[in-house]
Amino acid sequence: MRDAFHEDLDKISDQLVDMTKLVGTALERATAALLKGDRTIAESVIAADDDIDALRREVDDLAVDLLARQQPVATDLRMVVTAMHMSSDIERMGDLARHIAKVARMSAPNVAVPENLRPIIADMARVGEKLVQATGDAIGSKDVYAAVEIGRIDDEMDELHKKVFTTLLGDWEHGMEAGVNATLLSRYYERYGDHAVAVADRIVYLVTGRYGNPDEGLTR
Repeated sequence: MRDAFHEDLDKISDQLVDMTKLVGTALERATAALLKGDRTIAESVIAADDDIDALRREVDDLAVDLLARQQPVATDLRMVVTAMHMSSDIERMGDLARHIAKVARMSAPNVAVPENLRPIIADMARVGEKLVQATGDAIGSKDVYAAVEIGRIDDEMDELHKKVFTTLLGDWEHGMEAGVNATLLSRYYERYGDHAVAVADRIVYLVTGRYGNPDEGLTR
């Protein structure tokens, strides 16, 4: 019975990793749609969000089933409960990619982002993809130091977010609609990174039983 229980825990972990892969693809394709003004790609990202939602439901259903049947304790209990929180954060990352795709669809065939902001948005997407890759790796390995590194990567996203607002507050010549789009898009990428950091924090909690610095009372 316990072997089957731990197989289910491994399945949950694998599903979470699969979710990170889906939301990583969603961000990559949403950004392509945005910077190319491609309605077809945007529509595909929006439609594919259903797959992310379905996988989240599978994770949550299995977690609830394990709580009911196995009544786990200690680390096993933390794994089950934390998995439900992580699935929520990862699912929100998918929602944010969908929001980016919706901005792309609304503006297509035109590009919603003014030319001077496109390199910054491309950099935000690059950092977002790095974040989600690191998140999947940390979930799979349960490595708290890999999880802490996610927060450092997110610092890059925060700096790019500030750079967008510096541009908006400068000599902005692209009109109100472009300004609103830029504000929303920058926020979507920034929040995508925040959810990756939230998952990282939960990995630290899963392994150590507490939030915060993993070096406190933990040997490498």
